Amino acid sequence: MNLAKLSANGQITVPVEIRRMLGLKSGDKILFFCNDDGEVVLSNASANAIRKAQAAFAGVAQELGVQSEDDVQALVNEVRYGRS
Repeated sequence: MNLAKLSANGQITVPVEIRRMLGLKSGDKILFFCNDDGEVVLSNASANAIRKAQAAFAGVAQELGVQSEDDVQALVNEVRYGRS
């Protein structure tokens, strides 16, 4: 259990153990949300966004036949220049 004090400006310092657990670094954004039990949950917003992007792209490489960096570069060239 960790305790943080709220400043007069509404700021808190996230305890070092929690920063380590969430992989937080200076400048990272923290996502606050309430679960169904009324508890407030903290999440590393950057890591959360990466996980969502990974989930959204899951299986897309296989569908497009992307198997190598050359395949990725060919797709980038197609988007950039209209050619492969």
